[in-house]
Amino acid sequence: MTVHTVAVLGAGLMGRGIAYVSAIGGYRTILQDTSDAALDQASAEISALLEKGIATGKVKGEDAAAAHKRLTTCTRLEEAAREADLVIEAVPEQIALKVELFGTLDRLAPVHAILASNTSSLSITEMAAATSRPAQVVGMHFFNPVHRMRLLEIVRALETSEATLALAAEVGGRMGKECVVVRESPGFVTSRINAMIGNEAFYMLQEGIASAADIDRALKLGLNHPMGPFELVDLVGLDTRLAILKFLHRTLGEKFRPCPLIEQYVAAGRLGRKSGRGVFDYPAGS
Repeated sequence: MTVHTVAVLGAGLMGRGIAYVSAIGGYRTILQDTSDAALDQASAEISALLEKGIATGKVKGEDAAAAHKRLTTCTRLEEAAREADLVIEAVPEQIALKVELFGTLDRLAPVHAILASNTSSLSITEMAAATSRPAQVVGMHFFNPVHRMRLLEIVRALETSEATLALAAEVGGRMGKECVVVRESPGFVTSRINAMIGNEAFYMLQEGIASAADIDRALKLGLNHPMGPFELVDLVGLDTRLAILKFLHRTLGEKFRPCPLIEQYVAAGRLGRKSGRGVFDYPAGS
C-alpha cells in the first residue's frame, strides 16, 4: 500500500507539528480538530514555520509553497477520516478517549487505512482491540518540537503486522525522522527513561540538593543532554508528565511513584510554558 493522504487528529502542539512534517514530507495532509480557534492557530504557526524555514535556508520557497497547498483543515472527524490512508491521532493522553476514538475511526476510515496513535505511554494493543483491524494499528510517537526532533518511536502492538510497521517507517522517513521499533510496554523507551530522570530531578529539588537551574545545567554540561529535565518538563507540560508517571507507577511499580512536588505544582496550575509558569516562569511572549 502507498500512503497519499494523512489525517492528523488534534491541532494542539503535537498535532500541528505532525501536520507540518507530513505536508513537508509530500503528503496531502488533513488536520482535524473540533475547535476552529485551534485550527486557526495551528495554521498560523505552520505558516510561520514554513516562512522561518525559507528564511534560514532549510526549506526551499517552492517546497514551502507546495507544502502549504497540501495542507487543509476541517472540524468534522468523518471528513478527515474518510479520505485517509493513514490516520495519526494526537488527542489528549486519556486511554478511554483514545479507545473510543479508535472504535469510531474503524467505522469511518477506509478498510485499507492504517490507524496510528502518537501516545507517549499508553497501550496501543488496547486501542487496537476497539477495531476490527488490529494488524493495521501502530504507535507513531513523535517528539516535541516535532519539526526539530529527529526520532520517531514506532510501537509494535500485540497484533501489528510487519507491513504496517514497514509503512510507518517509510512515512516517518519521508517526514525526516529516524525510526526505532519498540515492542509495546508502558512508557515505551523514551518516556519511561525521561519520566524516571524527571521524577528524580523533582525529588532532588524537593530535598534542596540544588536549584532547578543548576540541576538543568549539570545534566546539560555533565551528561550532554540538550535540555535539562526541568526545561523539558516545562515544554512537555507538568500535567502530561504527571499523567505518564501515574500510569507508569500503576503498571510498573513504586520506582515511578510521582514526587509530591510535581503533584503540588500541577495542583497550583503550574503546568509549564503553556500556562506561563512551571518550574520556571515564562513572561508573555517569551
